Amino acid sequence: QVQLVESGGGLVQAGGSLRLSCAASGSIFSINAMGWYRQAPGKQRELVATITSGGSTNYPDSVKGRFTISRDAAKNTVALQMNSLKPEDTAVYYCNAGVISGPRYLYVEVWGQGTLVTVSS
Repeated sequence: QVQLVESGGGLVQAGGSLRLSCAASGSIFSINAMGWYRQAPGKQRELVATITSGGSTNYPDSVKGRFTISRDAAKNTVALQMNSLKPEDTAVYYCNAGVISGPRYLYVEVWGQGTLVTVSS
């Protein structure tokens, strides 16, 4: 089994910053892409940022230039630095990873439980 645990959410004023962290644990052989998604009330879950095992990143226009994703392959962690936050960034943020899980080296997509980010105006 593989688990993802997020931390770092909270309440921040518009223009402020927050850093989210996510740690993977369990029977992990390797991790492919990792990412962050978010879901605001009444809306569908959407992509926030992804990072491949090689370090290539991808962001939608809505967060480009404000958010930065990074990962520590040795520690199986991924982080999301969020700057210049806006009220429309308010959502539950979910960590995601594509994991090759032992002992049978099966590919599994894993989600964290989510962490709430609230940006006040």
